[in-house]
Amino acid sequence: MPDDARRITRERIRILFDLAQKEELKNPERAQRYIILARRLASRNRVHLPSNLKHLICPGCMFYMSPITSRTRIRQTREPHITITCLRCGHIIRIPLRSRIP
Repeated sequence: MPDDARRITRERIRILFDLAQKEELKNPERAQRYIILARRLASRNRVHLPSNLKHLICPGCMFYMSPITSRTRIRQTREPHITITCLRCGHIIRIPLRSRIP
């Protein structure tokens, strides 16, 4: 796939995430539709979602996770990590804070 097509795909994905963020409060179903379209666009064009946008999607229910629909905590047990809990389905995402050195 040419680099221009990948760049355009990434721009469209970012636009869909921005639209989902704007519509989250007024119309959550429309925000959900934007997320589905962004994921489908990424898979069709073989483009990975950026990690900052990937953490905004709940892997359990595939809804957009805003500060209203999720809870974010910093945990110190074992390895320090960020815990994001979806308030719709209860799915938990853990993001390590320290990078692992091989």
